[in-house]
Amino acid sequence: MSTNRRAAILGKPVEHSLSPVLHGAAFRALGLEGWTYERVEMDGEGLPEFVRRLGPEWTGLSVTMPGKRAALEFADEVTPRAAAVGAANTLVRRETGWLADCTDVDGITEALRIAGGYSPDPDDEAIVLGAGGTAAAAVVGLAALGVRTVRLVVREPARATETVGAAKRAGLDVEVLRWADTDFGKIAAASAVLVNTVPPDAVRPHLAELAGIGRVLDVIYHPWPTALAEAVADRGGRLATGLDMLLHQAFGQAEYFTGRPAPREVMRDALREATGGILSLPIR
Repeated sequence: MSTNRRAAILGKPVEHSLSPVLHGAAFRALGLEGWTYERVEMDGEGLPEFVRRLGPEWTGLSVTMPGKRAALEFADEVTPRAAAVGAANTLVRRETGWLADCTDVDGITEALRIAGGYSPDPDDEAIVLGAGGTAAAAVVGLAALGVRTVRLVVREPARATETVGAAKRAGLDVEVLRWADTDFGKIAAASAVLVNTVPPDAVRPHLAELAGIGRVLDVIYHPWPTALAEAVADRGGRLATGLDMLLHQAFGQAEYFTGRPAPREVMRDALREATGGILSLPIR
């Protein structure tokens, strides 16, 4: 197919994004000659005007921080899961305008299922460390997996309102705990799955307790391995990473942009090559 089409990732900073690796590989595998995917340095304030000016050759956009909330607010149509998260990482051109979705939810669920080996039980309880944008997607993803109770452990509970809102919109029972006052051993013993969104050094004092949970998603993948990853491996647990998340969220975006099934193996292999093969990145 030789029709020229364009897509891009918007963010600030964006120069180190691996999304062009994934989507470039997808376009080539699908024989989409003339299709390009680029990086565009863009903050949330500038996003609406930038998108309004795009020509008809633009098929869609990936959106990273700090523009995800602006993408949601700009869109003409919003998927239920993007509304639940309160942010969008995907904008797709439709005949009626721009559709906003949050394939980050797929990134969470499939990373946990496939790399993390997580088979949820309705009675499972989960822990999410941190309350930033990734945490909001994490709680919605956990709800999609069937989890019904989540403990959100944060430095300052007053700053967790957006993630708490996402959890409630997704139908979760949510408890917010102040980091300094948390008994990590107690909550770990009651939890089946952990999602960590905070820096490695913050988790280090609690590795012994948290690594015993057995099913862990650590969104950090550089530098690798993290202390949490090593502790989970030492305890015989299963670990998913932010690189698994990146891969699985990109599949849905590729299908939005091209209208065709994502070439998953090709995209996985391209990402593995670009990151030095540090992770196996299993897919189904």
